[in-house]
Amino acid sequence: MVPSEASGPAITVELAVTASLPPRCSRRMTTHPPTLLASFFAALFVFGSYSQSRTDAAERPPNIIVIMADDLGYGDLSCYGATELETPNIDALAAGGQQFTQGYCSASTCTPTRFSFLTGKYAFRQPGAGIAPPNATSLIEPGTETVASLMKRAGYQTGVVGKWHLGLGQGDAPDWNGELKPGPLEIGFDYCYLLPTTNDRVPSVYVENHRVVNLDPDDPLWVGNNRPDENHPLGSDPEVRATLKMDWSHGHNQTVHNGIGRIGFFTGGHQARWRDEDLADAWVEKSVDFIEANQDKPFFLFFASHDLHVPRMPHERFQGKTKLGFRGDSIVQLDWCVGELTSTLKRLNLDQNTLVVFCSDNGPVLDDGYQDGAIEQLHSHKPSGIYRGGKYSIYEGGTRTPFITSWPGTIKPGKSDQVVCTVDLPASLAALVDQPLPAGACPDSFNMIDVLLGTPNAKGRDHLLQQPNKGPTLALRVGDWKVLSYPDAKPRKHLTYEKGPGRYELYNLADDPSESNNVAEQHPDKLAELLARLDAIKTAGHSRPDWTEAN
Repeated sequence: MVPSEASGPAITVELAVTASLPPRCSRRMTTHPPTLLASFFAALFVFGSYSQSRTDAAERPPNIIVIMADDLGYGDLSCYGATELETPNIDALAAGGQQFTQGYCSASTCTPTRFSFLTGKYAFRQPGAGIAPPNATSLIEPGTETVASLMKRAGYQTGVVGKWHLGLGQGDAPDWNGELKPGPLEIGFDYCYLLPTTNDRVPSVYVENHRVVNLDPDDPLWVGNNRPDENHPLGSDPEVRATLKMDWSHGHNQTVHNGIGRIGFFTGGHQARWRDEDLADAWVEKSVDFIEANQDKPFFLFFASHDLHVPRMPHERFQGKTKLGFRGDSIVQLDWCVGELTSTLKRLNLDQNTLVVFCSDNGPVLDDGYQDGAIEQLHSHKPSGIYRGGKYSIYEGGTRTPFITSWPGTIKPGKSDQVVCTVDLPASLAALVDQPLPAGACPDSFNMIDVLLGTPNAKGRDHLLQQPNKGPTLALRVGDWKVLSYPDAKPRKHLTYEKGPGRYELYNLADDPSESNNVAEQHPDKLAELLARLDAIKTAGHSRPDWTEAN
């Protein structure tokens, strides 16, 4: 405004209160004598509103997002030493938070780790908790205490978006044309948008809350264990195989969808079917919608990525972004997903009040059933880093994965060598929001919240059990010592699974992090000690000293 003579000369004042304003509010104010008082009170109003919002934010519990990658290995990210590709968004999480060098998932396959993450219970304790088949019904019974139910009880809005693979419904098979319950909404989630199984298994549809999305009742969905009729095309048919856009190497040769053979058989539901290339975009879109819808209340979001899981078919805009083939391109796509979530938090001014946990469900695998160039285009990339094994294995490469916690303004940047595991997230997050664990809940979940937040001198786990798909093959780490027990292990040549030279193997990870020198014969007392402790954990039904079955 141009001052008039009546208003007198302009006067520039610096209000003392502006020193406390945020950068966008703190500025020099040019005004005139008749409006000075009004401007001063206006500034006080802005400051008061800002102060109240800051107080509200400080009193409001933090939002929590758990990002679980799929088949991502310790060496797959540039912040963990990868040189053949770059992951700037995940690197930014690590640079601004705690990057763990001894972060683990609880199992080296997907369903067991996801079960343990949600329930705080090792999956080998649960019958049927191996890799879920296409028609699996709900593995987690309604009423089971989960990380979602704990957050919900603490006043959180809870959601899961992405890969589920823990079964839906009940009875002999899910009711794909009706209500798919029980499911996530019966164990603590308010909202879900899911890939019901995993993308190499049928059916290739989305599930939102209790129903298949866009399902045409005149085109019912059928999922079965056998070929529905002799004319149903399969990926194993020579004339069909010749037309596939991604050839299979083993196993994935039954019903074909989107030019790719799958595990299992399904028909119908054509309007509801997704395209592999679009899955990541769908997860991001629904997650952003969930965050925006709940930005004014505390929320818990489980973002269950699928990107690296076979068949690896990233969106066209990511194809060819790396020289590592579709597996490398999928890692770049995963990094984009993380960037979209973190940029949404910043856009909504939620980043300073949101804890983000980044982890993986198991270690890496190259040929997991499809010929997609993962082996041929590996170059010098080492998916497991220096560690032995990968997916399906109880060597370190199977369960030691990237693990990052980020909470700007709360978690100080740094690297941690403390041992943490995804099975600890229920107890840890419950402690963060002052939600006590009910008796009988989360028997293998330890409160590691101080470690996850980077609290000085906080101590991680002193022991950790590791499993492949399911028992009885198990490993136990105690301190730097680790025993691998193979009662009846059966090697599978096409996988990264490795059978040791004997029934038991013993390693000292401080001296031999790559587990190349089995010292079981040299240290029989240590072997016996660890086997006895492993047996005690197995038979006790829990591993937390304060756990009790009483309700």
